[in-house]
Order: sequence, then structure tokens, then C-alpha cells
Amino acid sequence: MASIETRISNAILAKIRSRREPPSDPGSDASGSSLPVPAKIREAQFSDYQAITDLKQRFGLIPDSLENWKHLWQHNPALKPLQTKRPIGWVVEAQGKIVGYLGSIPSLYRFGDKTLTAVIGSGFVAEPAYRAHTVRLMGAFYAQKPVDLYISTTAVEATGKIACAFGCEPMPQGDYETVMFWVLRPYPFIQTVMTKLQINPALSKVLGSFASVALGMEKLFRGRWPRSSRTKLSVTEIRANEIGEDFEALWAEKLGEGTRLLADRSTEFLHWHYGLPGDQAKTRVLCARNDGRLIGYLVIRDEGCNADGLRRSLIVDMIVKQDDQETVRTLIAAAYKHAKAAGSDVLEVQGFPAGIRRICAQWNPYMRRFPATPFYYKGATPSLHKTLADSAPWYGTPFDGDTTLMPQA
Repeated sequence: MASIETRISNAILAKIRSRREPPSDPGSDASGSSLPVPAKIREAQFSDYQAITDLKQRFGLIPDSLENWKHLWQHNPALKPLQTKRPIGWVVEAQGKIVGYLGSIPSLYRFGDKTLTAVIGSGFVAEPAYRAHTVRLMGAFYAQKPVDLYISTTAVEATGKIACAFGCEPMPQGDYETVMFWVLRPYPFIQTVMTKLQINPALSKVLGSFASVALGMEKLFRGRWPRSSRTKLSVTEIRANEIGEDFEALWAEKLGEGTRLLADRSTEFLHWHYGLPGDQAKTRVLCARNDGRLIGYLVIRDEGCNADGLRRSLIVDMIVKQDDQETVRTLIAAAYKHAKAAGSDVLEVQGFPAGIRRICAQWNPYMRRFPATPFYYKGATPSLHKTLADSAPWYGTPFDGDTTLMPQA
């Protein structure tokens, strides 16, 4: 007779299959049958590092370094208040071989005067023959106690369906799946577009020159770049390891502005979050001050060349006192100048509440959408889950989830 765990897994799989499209990712059951190959689920251990690294590399995921594993699961400030050991994740094991994995990164959130414990799903991958077992991996993730908030970011469609089967909802902050961006260097951008369109290289060189000129003219005509008006604010640039006590004071002020769900941005967390071992991306913090007092900051990440050949700068976070519009405009305009000086081809903005996105929209950015909702959440209690169904408390940015916790190789 099937175990309760197996019956629950089969029921969830049946629900997913009844409304899914053809599989194309680690959350899909490529074999078409439930739990087709015997395997067991167990907690991941540090001794599994090499096997998990090999599994990720086989399926095109960027693996962590062992140093980053220690960073995430030994030096994480979110571990300090816990009285019990937190799992680093779970693996699917068959005949002594690791064939599936889901990591779990501890985090802390502030919601009004409450501190919430959170866990973030990360690195979801499985061999095709064992993908039916990924439901059991997710089951282990959502069974963690004590946890107030479960988060899954960078989710693909099938993964999102499994998450919803466990009671998750898409994060309700509007347009989180829509990336706003400005083109800094038209020619490399056009060449990337033509490569994606599979245009003959010789022809794309000729067309690219004309198209990049046209794009540059359209940029000037439409005013497609962030700019600020004259302001008394001063903006300085620092490294993440130079974040000081004035950030702690700003964080305390931000917490007093109202009941909002905010990932912990204390000085300790900021140093940990941006101190990724071996990260090849360049992270800088732009600080806005009024008469020497810090009233806002923006974090920008210059990622260098990605798989598509584009050099991207990404605004990964921004905290501004009272969300003051002048400060927001000043910081985004400074981020544009920084990205241009860094040699990036595009500057991207993902997430942020509606007020900040409206300011960005004034500068006519281009838009692109993720193919699937990239952020799911689940409150551990019905009351918290219901409260978070409203978009008002959310301040979702790439600082949330694992997007900015994965070093660029």
C-alpha cells in the first residue's frame, strides 16, 4: 500500500498535469508517470557539495563555490535568532547518487513591529527520470518549522504550479514580472537582438549600424533616459563593505514609516548580503545626502557579459526616506550615469512598488516580461497569508529571494 507521502505527491502531480503545458524545466515530470524510479529524499549536507555542483553543471545552472555555501549557511545573520538547526536543503538520492536538489536559504523580514523568519527556495534541479520526486522536495521545503514566510523567486512555470499546489500565491506587487530598461549602447543591444532573431551575421552587421543609429535618434526624440532636475542633494558612490552606521539610522527610520514587509536591511545584513565570495559582478552603493545626512541609497550591480553577450547593470535595491520622489529621481539618474561609465549596454529595473515604477516610467523605458511569474510566497498562518494578499505591504526588489545571493562567475 502506498505511503501517505506518496499519495499526497501523486495527488499534487495529477493536479499539475491536468493544466500544464509540455515540460521544459526542472519542475516538470518528463517521464509522464508519477514517481517512476525509486529514490529517497533526505536533508542535504555539506558533504554533498561536489555531487550537487556536478548536478547543477549538467543542467546548465551556475554552481556555488564551497565558500558561498559557508556564506549562505554558516555566516548568515538570519541563523543567530534560531534555536534549532535550519536545513540547508534537500536532495533526491537514488542508488547512492544525488539526482535532485532544492536549497533553502534562511532570511529575516520585518513587518511592522514584528520580525518574521523566512526561507527562500534556491537551486531547484533534477535529472529527468526523477523529476516526479521534485514534488517531495518542495513538500520538505514547505514543511519546515518554525517558519513565518516561504519565498520562491526566479520561478519557472512548472515550479510555480507546484508551489501553488502547496498553497503559495504569486506576489501581488504589480508588474513584478515586467523589467523596465534603458539602452545605454545601441549597437551591442541591436546585435544581441539580431542574434536572437537568427539574422545572418554578415547582414546583421550592415543592418545593425543603421538600426543602432535609428535607436539612438529615437532615444533622444523620446527622452529615453533617467535625468534629474537641479537639486540640493549630493550623491556619492561607495563599495558595499563601506556601508556604515548612517545606514542603520536610515533603516530604523524606514521601519517607523508604516507596516510594510521588508527584508532585513540592517547594516549586518547588508554587509553579509553583498559580501558574496568570488563574485565577479561589481556592486556599488549610491548614497543620497541632504546637508550631510543620509536620506536614501540605491544599490547597483554591474554584471559584465551575460550569456546573450549584453553587459547589464541592474538596480537591485533602493531605500529612500518616505519614498521621497526627488530623492528617488536623483538616485536613478545617478545610477544611469554610473552604468554608462561602467560600460554597460543596458540599465534594468525589476520590481519596486508602483510609486517608484511610475517615476521610472516618466523616462520612457523599454519593457520586457518574464515568461512566468518570478515570485511566489506563502504565509505560514492563514492570517498572515491573507494580509499579504494585498499589494500594499510589499516592497519586492531583487534584494528579496536568491537573485542577488548567487555570485557571478
